[in-house]
Amino acid sequence: MCPAWLGGAPSPQTLPRVTRDTQGSERSCERKQTSKLPLNPVPAKFHDEEDFSGLRPASVVVLHRSLAPAFEKFCQANSGPLPLLGLRKPDTWSLPALNAVPDPRAGSPRFLKYELGACTGSLTSLEEYTEQLGDMVAFFLDCGFSPEAALEKVGLPTGDSVGHGPVGAYKTTVPCAAMAGFCCPLVVTMRPIPKDKLEKLVQATCSVGNKGQPIHIGDPELLGIKDLSKPDYGDPVACQPGDVPVFWPSQMTSLEAVSSCKTPLAFTSAPGCTVMTNLKDTEAPAGCLTPEGIPEVHRISQDPLHYSMASAPAVRKIRELESIIAVDPGHRGIGHLLCRDELLRASLSLSHARAVLVTTGFPTHFNHQPPEETDGPPGAMALAAFLQALGKPVSMIVDLRAVSLFKNLVEEAVEQGVLKTQIPILTFQGGPAGAAQAFLCKDGDPKSPRFDHLVAIERAGRAADGNYYNARKMNIKHLVDPIDDLFLATQKIPGISSTGVGDGGNELGMGKVKEAVKRHIRNGDVIACDVEADFAVITGVSNWGGYALACVLYILNSCEVHRRYLRKAVGPSRVPGEQNWTQALPSVAKEEKMLGILARHKVRSGVSGIVGMEVDGLPFHGTHAQMIQKLVDVTTVRV
Repeated sequence: MCPAWLGGAPSPQTLPRVTRDTQGSERSCERKQTSKLPLNPVPAKFHDEEDFSGLRPASVVVLHRSLAPAFEKFCQANSGPLPLLGLRKPDTWSLPALNAVPDPRAGSPRFLKYELGACTGSLTSLEEYTEQLGDMVAFFLDCGFSPEAALEKVGLPTGDSVGHGPVGAYKTTVPCAAMAGFCCPLVVTMRPIPKDKLEKLVQATCSVGNKGQPIHIGDPELLGIKDLSKPDYGDPVACQPGDVPVFWPSQMTSLEAVSSCKTPLAFTSAPGCTVMTNLKDTEAPAGCLTPEGIPEVHRISQDPLHYSMASAPAVRKIRELESIIAVDPGHRGIGHLLCRDELLRASLSLSHARAVLVTTGFPTHFNHQPPEETDGPPGAMALAAFLQALGKPVSMIVDLRAVSLFKNLVEEAVEQGVLKTQIPILTFQGGPAGAAQAFLCKDGDPKSPRFDHLVAIERAGRAADGNYYNARKMNIKHLVDPIDDLFLATQKIPGISSTGVGDGGNELGMGKVKEAVKRHIRNGDVIACDVEADFAVITGVSNWGGYALACVLYILNSCEVHRRYLRKAVGPSRVPGEQNWTQALPSVAKEEKMLGILARHKVRSGVSGIVGMEVDGLPFHGTHAQMIQKLVDVTTVRV
């Protein structure tokens, strides 16, 4: 059986067929508990322009002239679901324009009538409204893309619906960018795709430019869709076990938009129906036709199932950064721990996160006060700084004994421009079963997480025997709070992901590579962390992993493929504060200031114990400064 979220076949009681009677009479469009909007019995297909003398299929929205400026801006702000070909002002179009050259495969055009936001009927023609149309504007939305065309290119069967009518579309909880009375949710359409065909399918959609790219791949509940067998428009698509739901923006969004403005009278094309127009698409697809523009698909979560997208050049840059930080200056054997693309997947997941919790602190110098080392806090601050630039709420969680130290570090980092604003400093001392979930989730409800991504950078990790060890096998458990419990809890809470950054195998999150740590790292059989993170970023010095995560977030959020996927093709393509992203990247000057702050607070180098401009026994100038500059240079170079 196909699971419900993959679109199990509906029962006739929940999704009755909608037909036209033999005389073609109108059917009411008013919503009832067991009815759907009336649909054309033969859905419109992708039209080859040569067949119709250059004419292009389009759906239509007809509004009073007073609403035209706002609706035009609404379409421009939400170009994914509402790709506006153009408009015709009053007295510049006539009724034949809305009935011209019907595609014989699609039947005669049909329209829906809206009054004060309610759909009150369906029409085969608008001729009886000639007088009203004299004061109305017709908007034409491009219907030139169909997922079926991409399916055929990769040898997949087209997504025929269960009822053989127009393929279903679903209202989501994703809001479109509102504009002067137009405020509605995004509507999407779905096709189930075999997992091994995802990459080819997404690449095939590039033939029509960005508008052909999916806006969500994975669990429909992440879009607020509870049941794929019950679409809001049309019929569901049959699926097979192992299929992955792939979603595209739907022009049924225009119906929700018209309903939202509650105008006295409006018309739209009925679902599955098009008219033909000689208006041309202004979007140039060429950028996506080159290898440089082809997107890649990567899974970032299994529960819930979630994939993300980025362009091929962005992915190449990220892999280069992963290689750069994987050098092993301490000759610890970390090359044996490396897993390909962990930096990529961790950063993709972080890019989707709404709120992030960062932890650091390795009290290796247990005979000194404070016992912390200089590896960890700078990388954590660098990542936090870029998360702030992206507008993501970020908090830091540390050992209770270190709260005062980290509050001072954050305060001085803000004063010296390393951080833009203060970061809340939190603690967690464990407790009874459920304490970690109660900390991570509002009112302990796993459906309401306070954070959806946890990051540990050079944080002491619990070994299999319950203790915490430094590289020399010294037990430092008395200095470490059970923050590991939070990472363990994320494994049981869908929707919260975790990343561990480490350079020796005894750091929180390195449980993902613990067998390699035991075999290849000195003292690994004792010190190996037993607690996994979803993503394990291995690096020569853990600070470098924090810098790299910040740099990759810059690359991803500068990538149009990824950014469109993030915003679900709604809202403006540019975001406020984007011009400050470069300033938020790690820099030699900022990290020099951060190490100076640590030195003033007597925080020591991890290997030598020296208080000064040193991390893991390596000098800042010449080693760490060179690494930072190299990462930033690769990040910001144009391709």
